[in-house]
Amino acid sequence: STGVGFALMIVVLTGGTGGAKLIEGLAAEIDSAELTIICNTGDDCVLHGLHISPDIDTITYTLAGLVDDAKGWGIKDDTFTALEQLGRLGADTWFKLGDRDLATHITRTGLMAEGLTLSQVTDRIRKALGITWRILPMSDDRVETRLRAGDKELTFQEYFVKERWQPMVRKVYCAGAVKSKPAPGVLNALGSASGIVVCPSNPVTSINPILAVPGIRDALKETSATVVGVSPIIGAAAITGPAHKLMSASGWEASALGVARAYADFLDVFVIANEDENLKAGIEELNVRAVTADIRMNDLASKRRLAREVLALVKK
Repeated sequence: STGVGFALMIVVLTGGTGGAKLIEGLAAEIDSAELTIICNTGDDCVLHGLHISPDIDTITYTLAGLVDDAKGWGIKDDTFTALEQLGRLGADTWFKLGDRDLATHITRTGLMAEGLTLSQVTDRIRKALGITWRILPMSDDRVETRLRAGDKELTFQEYFVKERWQPMVRKVYCAGAVKSKPAPGVLNALGSASGIVVCPSNPVTSINPILAVPGIRDALKETSATVVGVSPIIGAAAITGPAHKLMSASGWEASALGVARAYADFLDVFVIANEDENLKAGIEELNVRAVTADIRMNDLASKRRLAREVLALVKK
């Protein structure tokens, strides 16, 4: 498969659209048996009585070849008839749920009501869609990213979608993280990995919730595998989304160096944009090797190229 003469097991930590892009590249470069994906569930929410797991769904739809590439989430060519009718009935429609997407949430909610865990449901949906890669939620326990903006407390989806990330955020925290446990298979995957990749996902709301689950950060610190991160920031702004704003709100420098500092206790190598070459020395002072690359992923070819570069770093 990889031609390197040993069994490869790459474990990826991901959330958001940047993570899904790199995973699409990795999935095209290595066998499905060699890739395990650990997903952020801090963005999960309940709307219209349905349990929605946006990051798990984005990865699931990406690997099933169903994702809406233009948006980076949802199902391509989806229709919104149910949402229009919900609006006529007086329901909130700020969260755009397509009809085929709703089928996923209805299935998940029904199975969880029968007593299945989020892990079990994720596995069942993955298999139903013909996905051979392993997808694990970070935890089966409810962990929720919450943001304080002014005198309001918002869920991530309220901030990101409803308010279009306009409010000035004072604080971001993971409600329920302290009492949560890693989902079955998560610590085992990290412990037996030959390489671990931290995706170019929002460090505050995509990766930090995963790290907040007790045991996961320790597993990353203790692993003998190479841990490679990819920066979600170029210059002082996120490639997509509000990562730079939320980093500043969390007291972190909004730059690739700020991300490297947040991960320095477990990171071996950090891939940063060519434009951020000037940050290399600062990152290397953290005892993290800095590598520059073209980290923009605008099409499948660039996703695969970056995936190959990351895999080469993992295998060293």
